[in-house]
Amino acid sequence: MTMLTETLSKIESVNKENMIKAEEHVNGLLKPVGSLGVLEKIVIQLAGISEDLLKDDFKKAVLVFAGDHGICEEGITSAPQQVTTLMTHFIAEKKSGVGAIAKQANAEVIVTDVGVNAEIANPKVRSRKIKWGTDNFTKGPAMSREDAIKSLEAGIEIANEMMDKGYNLLATGEMGIGNTTPSSAIFSVFGEIDAAEVTGIGANLAEEKMNRKAEVIREGIKFNNPDKNDAIDVLAKVGGLEIGGMAGVMLAGAARKVPVLIDGFISSAAAAIAVNLNPSVADYLICSHSSAEKGAQKGLEIMGFKPYLHMDMRLGEGSGAALAFNIIEAAVSMYNEMGTYADAGIAVV
Repeated sequence: MTMLTETLSKIESVNKENMIKAEEHVNGLLKPVGSLGVLEKIVIQLAGISEDLLKDDFKKAVLVFAGDHGICEEGITSAPQQVTTLMTHFIAEKKSGVGAIAKQANAEVIVTDVGVNAEIANPKVRSRKIKWGTDNFTKGPAMSREDAIKSLEAGIEIANEMMDKGYNLLATGEMGIGNTTPSSAIFSVFGEIDAAEVTGIGANLAEEKMNRKAEVIREGIKFNNPDKNDAIDVLAKVGGLEIGGMAGVMLAGAARKVPVLIDGFISSAAAAIAVNLNPSVADYLICSHSSAEKGAQKGLEIMGFKPYLHMDMRLGEGSGAALAFNIIEAAVSMYNEMGTYADAGIAVV
């Protein structure tokens, strides 16, 4: 049994009875029912994942995966591909956006190279390099099916390592110049919609390049004809290695009953891969924020996810997910620290 097959086989539905009990407790807190909105929804979801998560004892990590993209040959980025290598170092040194936000949240940042088109000499970057960037998916598949599975298993491996160390709240992040293009392609395939509906400016792309970007996605989908009913086929043909890594984290989290926060657009594309591999994964994912990237809202709509934060962020790296760590902890604090009507001797009907 492969690591991927074994992980998928362990994923179970969340515990609905625990969710009902948690909802009853939340409704009995000293407040009008529903008045703490999203916090109530989060804590009920956590109860369904595992009652242990309600003990307010979180060990948090953002798992960042880095990879390059052959599709950059088509001139669809504003930044040179070498920026992937540069930023992978900065993220590992906690000098990027996600590092600053994760520090405030008392969370670790773990960086893994799954496909950067350069040697990464930084000892703080874990090496699980599968290949030196994906291939140009207008000329063939972005990667082989075998490499797509390897990317998923790299994410599973890193997530399992962290969970073995006691981390019980994970978030996904990425670094890869050009990776909004495969993300748009993934949502275009799963949503059966034109690429223009899910194609945005990425890292400040000019309008003429954005039009080219949408056309490149159309070309790649037409050439490869990915099967929307086979998530691995979609990942292999138009996806990215770091997208596969993040999807693997989501699968591993679901298998071991640990919640995983989705970040922005690229992380959402990884979620689409994971959920299409096993629909039960969706209940273990927490959608942290609504990315300002054009295709993000449409992508979340396709997934049926409702984001909790609206911050006009589109950095990636896991930055929005790291920010949401504070929201998760606030929800659990609400659950544990607020008094109840029963404590106050008040009957509520």
